Amino acid sequence: MPFGARIENGGVTFRLWGPGARMADVAIDRGSAPPEIHPAEADAEGWWECHVPHATAGTLYRWRIDGGQLVPDPASRQNPQGPHGPSCVVDPKQFEWDHTGWTGRPWNETVLYELHVGTFTPEGTFEAAAERLQHLADTGVTAVELMPVANFAGRFGWGYDGVLPFAPHDAYGTPDELKHFVQQAHRLGLMVFLDVVYNHFGPDGNYLSLYAPGFFSKTKGSPWGAAINFDGPESRQVRDFFIHNALYWLQEFRFDGLRLDAVHAIHDDGPVHVLQELSERVRKATHGRHVHLVLENEDNGYAHLAPGPQPGRFDGQWNDDFHHVLHVALTGETHRYYHDYGDSPMDLLARSFTHGMVFEGSKRREGGAREVVQAAPPQPLPALVNFAHNHDQVGNRARGERLAQLVPPEASALPTLLALLTPAIPMLFFGEEWGAAEPFLYFADWEGELRRAVQEGRKREFGHGEAADLPDPCSSASFDASRPDAAQARSHGGRERLEAIRAALVARRKCITPRQHLLLTGKHSAQRIGERGLAVQWRYSDGQMLSLELNLGPAALQVEPQHLGPVEAQCVFAHRCPANTPRGTWPAWSARWTLGEEITL
Repeated sequence: MPFGARIENGGVTFRLWGPGARMADVAIDRGSAPPEIHPAEADAEGWWECHVPHATAGTLYRWRIDGGQLVPDPASRQNPQGPHGPSCVVDPKQFEWDHTGWTGRPWNETVLYELHVGTFTPEGTFEAAAERLQHLADTGVTAVELMPVANFAGRFGWGYDGVLPFAPHDAYGTPDELKHFVQQAHRLGLMVFLDVVYNHFGPDGNYLSLYAPGFFSKTKGSPWGAAINFDGPESRQVRDFFIHNALYWLQEFRFDGLRLDAVHAIHDDGPVHVLQELSERVRKATHGRHVHLVLENEDNGYAHLAPGPQPGRFDGQWNDDFHHVLHVALTGETHRYYHDYGDSPMDLLARSFTHGMVFEGSKRREGGAREVVQAAPPQPLPALVNFAHNHDQVGNRARGERLAQLVPPEASALPTLLALLTPAIPMLFFGEEWGAAEPFLYFADWEGELRRAVQEGRKREFGHGEAADLPDPCSSASFDASRPDAAQARSHGGRERLEAIRAALVARRKCITPRQHLLLTGKHSAQRIGERGLAVQWRYSDGQMLSLELNLGPAALQVEPQHLGPVEAQCVFAHRCPANTPRGTWPAWSARWTLGEEITL
């Protein structure tokens, strides 16, 4: 890795890209005594380098810029006192991997489980999270996705305001404890994905502008301040910084995949988009492993997607459309970004089942309205990730309610089951598998003016009605309230929900996962049944068809049965539809999946 500190030649070589600095020194921390200063030398491209013979793993250090400000290493592997404190030299080879034969799992087997390390367990650490992995494997999850762990200011936060992208957040644990988490997951057959943020740096603890202003674009912005400079002067080093960060997590920590946050806020008008270059470099460096790259892209574009691990392309993309239209169909809410989905939501839900996205090739405008840019051809459904809950869609509500708490009790399991049993890749949000009732709130441990700005911003965002008794985003009470109570998984209701989720994932593993390569594109269909029913057909190249009979209403429906040939008992899954229910009867709030040969009349 060209950035940061590396152990070599009987000491440590420190490197910093700081073309804006007139002078740079390595300051070795000596506790209460003044730091030990070692001058660095710069080359023509602004790289400062210094070798300290007596430095070793565990040495605490900072960079001194122009003889004054002490700053952490932006490529620090560990910052045990947070981003305002000294960095720590880490020996990346000291961890002993014992599961060296692991090469991952193919994309079609992916069942994601998104979690926030700080609230996943009472302890909020990598070590405690590793103890819960057996539960996930037993549930049928195949891939754990960690919300960002890059070091950020404060004790708690979502992680999207990280400022030291290479250093795990100090409150979660050490780099070796994170490696142990990954290793334990691999022992259980679980992949581990990491959410990474390459569109901005957080506002607290970011010192880059002091010595490397080239990190930031002079002409482009983002919702969180200056955009990252991926295409202007000095962008080569900036691109390398983030590409090496991706390689660092995948190689040094052996993560199996990355989820790139909000790539619609990554601006690059250069000849080769940074996302393409990142994918090409990752595919080359991880050849022989199943490594998956996933995007969040509010612009609903397919340009970066391709089936299979192709160089320059990505395996999947979060499908907000599925969540939004399902939310509207179940709750009737049409405010904020739900208003585009309020016109005939059952028809839009049908389109999401068969086409994946509802608004293909469209960009979200201010206020949430979508502007269709171009019509997109049908895309393979397994290139999309469907979910009923995630950190954004729960946490960006005023009070962080989960969708299951906003619908009638009889319907509470349906959103999760519908996300799990389509040809798209499914994702659960932690606690969802047992029907956790706890909210997931927005929380950030800011201080001073930043704290007041965030508090006032939340009040403005949710208006006067919702602002009454709004949870304080900067209070530890909001952080603590967002921790699902795992003991509820052992309650009567929790056991029932967990059994249903496990059974659904068994059905997926037997009837959907092994058939992904046979799935046809652009050949699926759906029909409205009354006001609240849908019949959906997903077709395969061998003549088989997966059908869904869905009733999202409080009254039973009488429907002519779909025409299917012989059906294997193991490829039938039903919710709120007892075994003796006639095929033409759809009970209230029910769903029934069947795989069989399609009969054409």
